[in-house]
Amino acid sequence: MALYRSSHSIRRAVANSWRLSLKPISAAYNSCDWSYFNENNDNNWCRFNFVKRPFTSGSPHVKFSNTDTSTSSYSTLHPLHEGPSYMRAAVFWEPNKPLTIEDFQMPRPKANEILIKTKACGVCHSDLHVIKGELPFASPCVVGHEITGEVVEHGALTDSKIVERFPVGAQVVGAFIMPCGSCFFCSKGQDDLCESFFAYNRAKGTLYDGETRLFLRSNGKPVYMYSMGGLAEYCVVPAHGLTVLPNSLPYTESAILGCAVFTAYGAMAHAAQVRPGDAIAVIGIGGVGSSCLQIARAFGASEIIAVDVQDEKLQKAKTLGATYTINARNEDAAKKIKEITGGMGVDVAVEALGKPQTFNQCVQSVRDGGKAVMIGLTLSGAKGEVDINHLVRRQIKVIGSYGGRARQDLPKLVKLAESGIFNLKAAVSRTLTFEEADKAYKDLDKGNIIGRAVVEIM
Repeated sequence: MALYRSSHSIRRAVANSWRLSLKPISAAYNSCDWSYFNENNDNNWCRFNFVKRPFTSGSPHVKFSNTDTSTSSYSTLHPLHEGPSYMRAAVFWEPNKPLTIEDFQMPRPKANEILIKTKACGVCHSDLHVIKGELPFASPCVVGHEITGEVVEHGALTDSKIVERFPVGAQVVGAFIMPCGSCFFCSKGQDDLCESFFAYNRAKGTLYDGETRLFLRSNGKPVYMYSMGGLAEYCVVPAHGLTVLPNSLPYTESAILGCAVFTAYGAMAHAAQVRPGDAIAVIGIGGVGSSCLQIARAFGASEIIAVDVQDEKLQKAKTLGATYTINARNEDAAKKIKEITGGMGVDVAVEALGKPQTFNQCVQSVRDGGKAVMIGLTLSGAKGEVDINHLVRRQIKVIGSYGGRARQDLPKLVKLAESGIFNLKAAVSRTLTFEEADKAYKDLDKGNIIGRAVVEIM
């Protein structure tokens, strides 16, 4: 009888505590099963696996799942006063208006999502296109889409394998294309074409249940998310868009792995399929273009030609792998590329700027049978012209490439950076504070940032 009373008391204590909140824990805890009847729904049974831990050390920990234990997921009970109750984020309100830093309710992750304490966020032209109204996007929204940070919490019912891979406290880097992992393209390994990402995030500014995770503290109104909405003190990221960042890599410089390097790798590995000995031209040496130079070098390209209109960027390009530089303001870029390559043209030309003029330069720069890879975004509806007969007769391949494939590529990029093959410190030219986020995009718009800038949020 005494044992029965003790068991009943423990069950009720767990149930009462569970109503406070749920927070994931590592699957490494040793636990034993207790069945508990849900008093609020007589037809609903839940299983709690009570962790062997004294109550005196704090709130009890449980594993919560439905009766099918094959898809177990983990949550931690914790007092509501633990951690901050709100956070700050940089909000885009309408085109050509300054970003403002606003207070938000603390975002809550859902199943298979992870709450990240953001450490750094890169400054990308894609955000700038949204800020200038060149790319239509839901507003108000939080921009910023290449981040590093620390795992804080897993959503309720998150798969146990995800919890084990990304335990609380783990350092992570996030890709801007956040694959759902289950759509037609994700099931084929083509994360860069994830249907949910384009249908929900890019089309509606939400995650994949059709809802944002961001709400203003003052009035509870929703704010949309450009990717994970990384220019914030905390952000929610679908787990398939993350990979672990080793302690040997710094938070600040590593942020660019999630877009600048990620986009460059997707272009070189998947679209262009660069091989050792290939001749490569990169048109537009910004954050992504300069990353293309380093990736081309890593892949063993024999000739790497950098094209831009700023001498300062071209000088920087030489330190990142460029064997030749061309200032397109002073000479015909396509003609000069043909001259450098003995009249042939390059095996692969990459357009990383997003302008009709450079689109045409890219196509004209490749050899017969070569590949012109387009990765630069531009004003919505802009058109690029191409000589159809030249395309047909010379078997020119024009290929679009938006980014890499998070689950397979992001871990590879971390290894490239960890080994020093990709030089992160050389790629990041400037750091700014969180309060300087709006200034960062204004400087980017003026062409005052060489390479990549990163906002530190730590």
